[in-house]
Amino acid sequence: MITISHGTFATAINCMDGRAQLPVIAYLKSKYGVDYVDAITEPGPNRILAGNRDQIDLDSIRRRLEISVMKHGSKHVVIVGHHDCAGNPVDKETQLSQIAAAVETVKSWGFPCEITGLWVDEQWKVHEV
Repeated sequence: MITISHGTFATAINCMDGRAQLPVIAYLKSKYGVDYVDAITEPGPNRILAGNRDQIDLDSIRRRLEISVMKHGSKHVVIVGHHDCAGNPVDKETQLSQIAAAVETVKSWGFPCEITGLWVDEQWKVHEV
């Protein structure tokens, strides 16, 4: 059963790096007109989700996403990678590939929401992947 709190929500599965937080929140609030953005943070979550191997981390992300979708009614979920990521220190092309794979991993969980990927560039601007 879905329980919706006051206000509307989107969800960002984002890096713990604070530089990536505000641009993503602003982007989601503007694009979807939501009141709040639930933050699920990990160092390099696109790497974790793309690898689809660390069951403890995957279960943790999935459990938090379930709360956001089922209790807050989030209809929009983004998976974020960003420039200069200490938790996932690989080049942009690798991160973009990981974001695409991460989106597929989260889609396979079957939550009733839209799931997309975002890239935050060196100017801290947000781009859909």
